[in-house]
Amino acid sequence: MQIFVSCPPGVADLTAAELRNCGATQTREFKLGVQAEGSLEVAYRACLWSRTASRVLMPLGTFPAATQDELYQGIASIDWQQHLSPKGTLAIDFGGSSSGITHTHFGALKTKDAIVDQFRERTGERPSVQLEQPDVRIDVRLDRDRATVSLDLSGDSLHRRAYRARGVAAPLKENLAAAVLLRCGWPTIAEEGGDLVDPMCGSGTLPIEAALMALDVAPGLLRSYFGFIRWQGHDRALWERLIQEARDRREAAATKKVTLRGYDADATAVRAAIENVERARLRGVVHIERRDLEQLTRQSETPTGLVVTNPPYGERIGEQDRLQALYQTLGAKLREHFEGWKAAVLTGNPPLAKAVGIDARRTHTLFNGRIECRLLRFDVTPAEYTVERKPPDAAEIRERPGAQMFANRLRKNLKTMQDWARRADVDCYRIYDADMPEYAFAIDQYSNGENDRWVVVQEYAPPKTIEPKAARARRNEALAVIPHELGLAEDRLFIRERRQQKDGTQYEKLDNEREYHIVREQPYRFAVNFTDYLDTGLFLDHRLTRRYVGELARGKRFLNLFAYTGTATVYAAGGGAASSTTVDMSRTYLEWAKRNLALNNLAGPEHGFVQADCLAWLREQRDKSRRWDLMFIDPPTHSRSKRMEQDFDVQRDHVELLTLAAQLLTPDGTIVFSNNYTRFRLDRDGLAAFEIEDVGRRTLPKDFERNPRIHACYVLRRASVEVTEKSAGRTALP
Repeated sequence: MQIFVSCPPGVADLTAAELRNCGATQTREFKLGVQAEGSLEVAYRACLWSRTASRVLMPLGTFPAATQDELYQGIASIDWQQHLSPKGTLAIDFGGSSSGITHTHFGALKTKDAIVDQFRERTGERPSVQLEQPDVRIDVRLDRDRATVSLDLSGDSLHRRAYRARGVAAPLKENLAAAVLLRCGWPTIAEEGGDLVDPMCGSGTLPIEAALMALDVAPGLLRSYFGFIRWQGHDRALWERLIQEARDRREAAATKKVTLRGYDADATAVRAAIENVERARLRGVVHIERRDLEQLTRQSETPTGLVVTNPPYGERIGEQDRLQALYQTLGAKLREHFEGWKAAVLTGNPPLAKAVGIDARRTHTLFNGRIECRLLRFDVTPAEYTVERKPPDAAEIRERPGAQMFANRLRKNLKTMQDWARRADVDCYRIYDADMPEYAFAIDQYSNGENDRWVVVQEYAPPKTIEPKAARARRNEALAVIPHELGLAEDRLFIRERRQQKDGTQYEKLDNEREYHIVREQPYRFAVNFTDYLDTGLFLDHRLTRRYVGELARGKRFLNLFAYTGTATVYAAGGGAASSTTVDMSRTYLEWAKRNLALNNLAGPEHGFVQADCLAWLREQRDKSRRWDLMFIDPPTHSRSKRMEQDFDVQRDHVELLTLAAQLLTPDGTIVFSNNYTRFRLDRDGLAAFEIEDVGRRTLPKDFERNPRIHACYVLRRASVEVTEKSAGRTALP
């Protein structure tokens, strides 16, 4: 069955990972939740084990609901006796957007009427409304005049773990605290024997959640109420088995040594935190103490650990100068006592983070209720201490002759490219591409068409003939010049090194942040990732190629092979393709492609996705009747995976690839074939059955003119009979 698991904004990737650990498949992330497939056991496990989820919803039906009558009839079409007894209780959550029914209370009443009327007609009895802990909680969501009706298996928000007795002002929700800890890598730190300290712990949420993680305690184990407990379809034996399993896991980890400390200057907060620790059954595990921030010290010799905190945003302290002093004190204590540890600050006042005096290694956007916050992650090492760096250092570096020459070139390029980009309505483009061989960088700017800008700097690995010291000096000069000339904050600058791939892989995994930003490419929007992979998810040199595919696509059945993040599919769908099939071996990239399609409101049943080895998939399709009018084939230079029948080499295998693809092409169909192997040579003899047009130059954007071999691009069509017959001794297409 399908389930939808809601979660706070900015957390969906963490929730999706938890669901997969619970056994879910086909996870699809949205801004406020994750759609997944799984059994009832998966849904129960999500309720019991997800640390970041808010609710677990099981859809019962979807139907048109543009009017109150359609809503009533749709609700009435569901057999409610499968879920609720005639004398039971229910509650209804109603919401949505882009719908004719705008009054949520009216929608909830109409839903209740349809359910109650059905019971009255069938049994002569009717269930009653009960807002607190009903037998069944029903969720109705409207979107574009369609209603989705779901059973809320969680019953109450899962952030309520049942250990919070009382809180203090603006408490941190438990699932948000868990998300903070997961972003910081706390489970790994705990596994390595690290400690945790929260110097401003409030009611203790962060250290308590950290303890539950470290001791393998299911976050839902203390709860006595879930939305399925009195549901007619409840599998009591299954639930009791899962509860016993959770108890066994808790017992097995009970002797694990872990030290967690929470301090706060507010005596009321400390009392609340101690009470919450008791209710969470963590006495002796989490130590809570009243202590001013100025008294913060390291209590153990543990070489690794995490200092994590959610400082006041102004409600408990309020004054800007006092908050500034608070952050300065925090930074001073980190540098003095916690060198070698990790640190993290969740702040609703990001500019104050500079007062910490340590450069943030990563930033994440999260929401504490309605407050947009930044989670700033630090490595407490001297190399990251901004207070120990002399401010003139970067300026001095920029005064070096080489740095000035590089700055002049970058400034000239920037002026030229900005003027061109403005005229061409281009938001993401290359600014510099190793124009000066001594400064071998590619500099790409990404934008969302508004004020947000990010820059990716790719450093080409220096040849072995260059002294490492000289290479480092030029790198330092470039990194001092780039943000200064581009007017860019350091956290908007991402640096990668490109080396020749020797292991047959194209897309190197670099990190696991899974943090995406939305950028604009003419009429379309795309999700890009600047941290996890060597490439961002949007090949800028293919900008004109994608546009060309979109121009060819109107009314066509479109096939995208080696689809990567599906950007060509977006252009084809936006260009009016009748249907599309997007094929890639990576589930990650297919989910990314689905996200890109949804970002542009182009998703629909006519656009399908296939996870497969493309060559093997093409062979499987030969005996099937389905055909495509337009294909975009952009394979990697090399690819090797355990899921592949054999490794792929574009120079060696392109004839077989294109011949197999042509067997699925309609008689007057078109293949757009592209690749980024700089020494690629098309085997025209092996492809004599095609009429071939080289469009490499036509599809080369202005910002890549310095490197005309950045990609090869060809348009292939079936050759006429006359042309084919002249190719004596050559194999014609089937």
